[in-house]
Amino acid sequence: MRRLIAFIVLLMNAGAYGASPPTVLVFGDSLSAGFGIDVDQSWAALLQTRLQSEGYEHRVVNASISGDTTEGGAARIGPAIETFEPALIILELGGNDGLRGIPPVRMKGNLEKIVSAGKDSGAAVVLLGIRIPPNYGQRYIAEFENVYREVAQEQDIPWIEFFMEGVALNDSLMQADGIHPNAAAQPVLLDNAWPIISEALTN
Repeated sequence: MRRLIAFIVLLMNAGAYGASPPTVLVFGDSLSAGFGIDVDQSWAALLQTRLQSEGYEHRVVNASISGDTTEGGAARIGPAIETFEPALIILELGGNDGLRGIPPVRMKGNLEKIVSAGKDSGAAVVLLGIRIPPNYGQRYIAEFENVYREVAQEQDIPWIEFFMEGVALNDSLMQADGIHPNAAAQPVLLDNAWPIISEALTN
């Protein structure tokens, strides 16, 4: 039901704009969906303001779904591209894969499908890397984190190693669950992602 509601909302947003400027599609999970905060406070919403202040005409569509995995993303990227025809896709998925112990090789395959679908459509793609807690074991963590590096290098796309840099270990920037960033963290997340976003927009 949550996925259906989110998809309906996205369709309404698409229809409201009609013929519109180039689209930046934020394609992630709860870290980008604004979980636990007002959606207008999310870093994706702040990105729209940043783009306008920097002179870009792009509109931001946030197609992030809380709890989503790379498998879910791979299943819905096609309809998202068809609906929104993005010029740029900001890919932020994988955290839930790690928390569920999904094999990194499977996660990599899903990310590759998403990136390839974006590139085949003519969109630029950037990748936001995620890290997971140390209790998952050194071997799994190393394989998990390497997925982002390998996908970025093999697909030749801009990426950042850790989207939550400066946030994840700062209690004042995290919600009570210790997993999700609060409203105060959103400008930091945007600053973390902005260098590769601006790089993709200018290339």
